[in-house]
Amino acid sequence: MRTRTTTVSTGLAAVLAAVLVLTGCTASGGNPKGTGAGSAAAPAPVAPGGGSAYEGPRPQDQNLLAWTGDPNDAGHVTAQSAAGVAGRVTLVRIVLREQITWSNIWLGLAGIDPGAQLSQNYLGVYDASGTLRASTADVSPQLMTDAVAKPFPLAKPFTAAPGTYFIALLLNGTWATNALTLKSTGAGISVNAGLTPPNLRYSTVLTGQTSLPATVNLAEQSTSTINTGWASQWYAVS
Repeated sequence: MRTRTTTVSTGLAAVLAAVLVLTGCTASGGNPKGTGAGSAAAPAPVAPGGGSAYEGPRPQDQNLLAWTGDPNDAGHVTAQSAAGVAGRVTLVRIVLREQITWSNIWLGLAGIDPGAQLSQNYLGVYDASGTLRASTADVSPQLMTDAVAKPFPLAKPFTAAPGTYFIALLLNGTWATNALTLKSTGAGISVNAGLTPPNLRYSTVLTGQTSLPATVNLAEQSTSTINTGWASQWYAVS
């Protein structure tokens, strides 16, 4: 009898263990470790700096290649007398971040003087060494019509590598000071904060010029004229 009792007890224990195992499998969805497809995976962490942040207006948003600044910020109108700037080469620095084919210089013409007598007026591009890379034909007729932002074609487009350039404006003739006006920033002389020649963002060089010279000495950049109110003009490139 003792032997039979031991055998029966052992058999019952085995059956009970099997039932408990089956019950555990059912409760866990058939996976004792609970790591089946029904378990939710932890979301992957977002990489720092992921996604695209809005960086404000870019030249490409307006079918341009580069600019001296957002034209929406060029709300100032600048003017200067013929005695003040005629024959002087006015320079505005622009930095290219990628290689482009430079075909046009855009200028914001704010106002025109129907009675002006203009001749030998040019726009051009100097590189960081002071070498003239390209220039327009005489733009006098375009300065007499359509007070809008408009392109002035270079006589010969050129490939511009990334780097620093200076857009040059040469005005000659006679005009009413507050009639012939250009769009510009409102920074005034603050535009050159922290800078010295030959790296000024806005300056003039030379006097008595009737055409853009082949080279200019950027170390001779002057602020004497711009400090009198000849504010930094807005330009763009296409």
